[in-house]
Amino acid sequence: MRAAYLIEPGRIEVRDEPVPAPEPGGLVVRVRVALTDGTDLKAVRRGHPQMPMPTRFGHEFSGDVAAVGDGAVGFAVGDAVACVHSAPCGACFWCECEQEELCEHVMDTKILGAYAQFIAVPRTIVARNAYHKPPALSYAAAAFLEPLACVVHAQDVLAPRPGACVLVIGDGGFGLLHGMVARARGCTALLAGRHPERFALAESLGFARTIIVRDGGDDAVLSAVRAQTHGRGADAAIECTGSLDVWEAAPRFVRRGGTALLFGGLPGGSRPAFDAARLHYDEVRVLSPFHFTPRAVRTAFELLASGAIDPLPLLSGTYALDELPLAFAALDAGDGIKYAIQP
Repeated sequence: MRAAYLIEPGRIEVRDEPVPAPEPGGLVVRVRVALTDGTDLKAVRRGHPQMPMPTRFGHEFSGDVAAVGDGAVGFAVGDAVACVHSAPCGACFWCECEQEELCEHVMDTKILGAYAQFIAVPRTIVARNAYHKPPALSYAAAAFLEPLACVVHAQDVLAPRPGACVLVIGDGGFGLLHGMVARARGCTALLAGRHPERFALAESLGFARTIIVRDGGDDAVLSAVRAQTHGRGADAAIECTGSLDVWEAAPRFVRRGGTALLFGGLPGGSRPAFDAARLHYDEVRVLSPFHFTPRAVRTAFELLASGAIDPLPLLSGTYALDELPLAFAALDAGDGIKYAIQP
């Protein structure tokens, strides 16, 4: 089979290697679509602590079952499947505390390698985070299961009330998914971003207003948000850029008693600074959810399978596996939101 490896930052190679065998209780999936992802783009640009190189990479995918391990239940060769790349162990302290996203094994046992013709899916994922893809759901849409699960988990933590005004900061794939989920939950979604060419798409996805962000433009964003909320500020602001300055700015945009949700991760050692008086006297909450739970994966699957969320407008094009470096070159240049890779 053919599989893409990240050899070092900026260098991707597609190699020939044997098709993997399924472990007991696991599956081997013939990948039909894998999606590019912001984490992978960061790794291509500068490396990633969770991805020692050289490494297979890619973790958003869907496909067909090619082999079934002994003892695997519920799946057969030929089944179309959607799954994520990790699952909690179900037995550690955090799992017992119903904080499965923080399972002490979840990062150690995750799978990478969706930019390939085949990928082995272990028993833990098959048992908890794999689903039969309905015929009406395309492989490309099903491949959004993992990023959508991350968004669903974050908004489960945020728990905005119906009718709340939610400001999404960042007009990439995650920012647009956050707006779509907020709208599906009955909220009004605003978008602040640096790419005005994406604003027509955002409006078609249900954003009530789009706000261009320029360098040092926090005051303009705040003014636009207050104009939309009778001077109060947003009920919640969701940071989706992974930028230190945006982390620090997010609490400014919410009303008294509002919530800043810091979704985009920062490098280890980052030290954001916040106005303590704003957080304390205005009771502004700051949340920073991580990863996803099996419940969030199920909810995300139901949103996709029912058609309540249609993520296909977020795709900017399709590349073959051997063209993967071209896809990441386009993303690195700011061209496109997400690309579908067809191995």
